[in-house]
Amino acid sequence: MEERVANGHQVDTRSTAHFLHDYASEQADLRRLYEQAKIDQWNAATDIEWAAPLEGDGGLISDDLVDIHGTRFWDAMSEADRVELNHRITRWRLSTLVQGEHGAMLLCSQLVDCVQGQDAKLFQATQVADEARHNEVLQRYLELRLDGETYGLGGNVKEIFDTLLSTSSWYLKTIGLQLVAETFAVSLFRMLAESSKDPVLRQVCRRILQDEARHMGFAMLSLPEIVGQATEAEHREMEDFAVWALSRTLGGIFPLGAYQDMGFGKAELDEIKQFRRERAAGGDETAFRKYFRRDLHDGLVRNLRKVGLLTERITPSLQSFGIKLAA
Repeated sequence: MEERVANGHQVDTRSTAHFLHDYASEQADLRRLYEQAKIDQWNAATDIEWAAPLEGDGGLISDDLVDIHGTRFWDAMSEADRVELNHRITRWRLSTLVQGEHGAMLLCSQLVDCVQGQDAKLFQATQVADEARHNEVLQRYLELRLDGETYGLGGNVKEIFDTLLSTSSWYLKTIGLQLVAETFAVSLFRMLAESSKDPVLRQVCRRILQDEARHMGFAMLSLPEIVGQATEAEHREMEDFAVWALSRTLGGIFPLGAYQDMGFGKAELDEIKQFRRERAAGGDETAFRKYFRRDLHDGLVRNLRKVGLLTERITPSLQSFGIKLAA
């Protein structure tokens, strides 16, 4: 049962804490991942060049990532309004990410309890710290570059984390977070690290990307054994959960508030949404969007196959999401 609380919401959770009495290392690969996590720690307050000036026209992300770029709407805007829309789209995108990183921090704190094995627990403790740092660094960026304003919690983000937080099984949590969401995050932060106009945002994304790749590695190391030992019913449950997580993660949300703040009306927004759908369906996307989609889909196919969840049963669902299985 969910309850609203001030400046947020409450999710009732249920999990089993495994309190170990033997702390010897049993999984060498996970212990190496933990050791790497300790080496890779960084400080959001001091390891980013926050004072670096903006470059170019003052935009933050590539204009290619603004839906109306190259359309009649874009052509009709003044240069100042284009930069303002760029900033608002960036604010919307980073608001969604900072919310996701906060949800991941809460979820990983649960995983410290419910994963079994010393090495898994130690690694999950480092991921709690990582997600806290990502939450901090993205919020700090919003405050320093975008006056601290944020957009509200996106529908898909809320549903994803409410479901993962209330799920009792550690391996379903891991499928939803480290397998699906982290694979998405790796491709997204990689694209932003390469394409953003702001050198500070590029630094932030490169730092986060280093951590996200390691988080994805936890799924690659922890899931194959549990998937391989699952009963037929358990395997179907894992497959279905992966498909659900993919549908919510890939479904995305439209930056409605950003366009409304710029004065776009309903008819214009409907046209922009239709243009966005047609462009994606026809493969007529900009270079950075194509790069992101190809990188993401290849990563999802590779990782689902590696952990043993890429089956004929879920193939139709993956294809319905536009994922090609030739990777």
